Amino acid sequence: MEGKVKIGIIRCQQTEDMCPGTTCFKVATKGKLAFADYGECEIVGFVTCGGCPGKRAVPRAKMLVDRGATVIAFASCIFKGTPIGFVCPNATQMHEAIQKAIGDEIVLLGYTH
Repeated sequence: MEGKVKIGIIRCQQTEDMCPGTTCFKVATKGKLAFADYGECEIVGFVTCGGCPGKRAVPRAKMLVDRGATVIAFASCIFKGTPIGFVCPNATQMHEAIQKAIGDEIVLLGYTH
């Protein structure tokens, strides 16, 4: 897997009961949709935000970076509300807090698929 972009994915804890993340894994490893600019990627971690209001997302994002992630994607459940159509009310605040904590050299994607 040498040379592949290393991806960390943060998902909504409320959605994990309904979605195993299969499509997030598929599009990341195949370099599709949100990952089209990166080609085939390696997933280094798949974590939840920790539950509302998403305060645990910051240390979890740092953990993903510590494990090699150079791109962190919010699973589509957070900003798009997939699969139930309910967008996270804390998504923007969570995004801003993570970006501030990890810096601009780590890319944050607002969706996966």
